[in-house]
Amino acid sequence: QLQLVESGGGLVQAGGSLRLSCAASGRTFRNYAMGWFRQAPGKEREFVARISWSGGNTYYADFVKGRFTISRDNAKNTVYLQMNSLKPEDTAVYYCAVDTNGVGLKSMARSYDYWGQGTQVTVSS
Repeated sequence: QLQLVESGGGLVQAGGSLRLSCAASGRTFRNYAMGWFRQAPGKEREFVARISWSGGNTYYADFVKGRFTISRDNAKNTVYLQMNSLKPEDTAVYYCAVDTNGVGLKSMARSYDYWGQGTQVTVSS
């Protein structure tokens, strides 16, 4: 089992920044790729970003490129999502997830097998 706990969400004005954290426990965190997804009310969960086990490779959804940065600290069992230049359309619950298999599509939620409970991000205009 692997437990994930997100934190860092909140209310911010458009153009502002937030840093989300996802703390992992229970298994060897550093072996696995990690991802961030988000889900807005009435919408499907969508891919935001992914980072390889070493942190050497990152992938982003087009709509966050240049604004969001994913990173990880394996010594702290934590993955981060730095979000800058936030827009009202970024409002959603943000989830972190772990891919323990590494064989599915990187942007597909079904490729990830452990999920956190989510943290709310609200961007006001």
